[in-house]
Amino acid sequence: MQGLRWLQMSEEEMNEFLGRGGTGVISFSTEPDDPPVSIPVSYGYSADVTRFYFRLSLPTNGRKEELVDKPTAFVTHDQTDDGWQSVVVTGRLADISDAPYRSAEVQGMWAIRIPLVDIFERPPKETSFRFFCLDPETMTGRKEVKVDS
Repeated sequence: MQGLRWLQMSEEEMNEFLGRGGTGVISFSTEPDDPPVSIPVSYGYSADVTRFYFRLSLPTNGRKEELVDKPTAFVTHDQTDDGWQSVVVTGRLADISDAPYRSAEVQGMWAIRIPLVDIFERPPKETSFRFFCLDPETMTGRKEVKVDS
């Protein structure tokens, strides 16, 4: 019989797992008695500066506009040939939609890949997006380790 346990991932392992981008779930803090607001997102990641990038749709009648300034948690996970892996990040988003072209944030976006995921009622090309970055306050990764029992 085989047992399962997990180990912390090193910074190098997290960077390899995160690659230049992928998909995950971002959660925004709400009132103390309310659950967080969690939404699936695509992300870009720069290991050079340990920064995440997000392209978020903020509809006028949506709730995200009021939440993007709140504390945020982001998680991405995957099942690999070696077992599951996950990374959890906390911090605050910074709106970089109007950042100068030569800013470090905008220049950093050239090195990443934010997958274009069609989860909207309209095609992504007809949806307006704003760009955000997240410099992690905390970042932890875990991976499955299979052990013989």
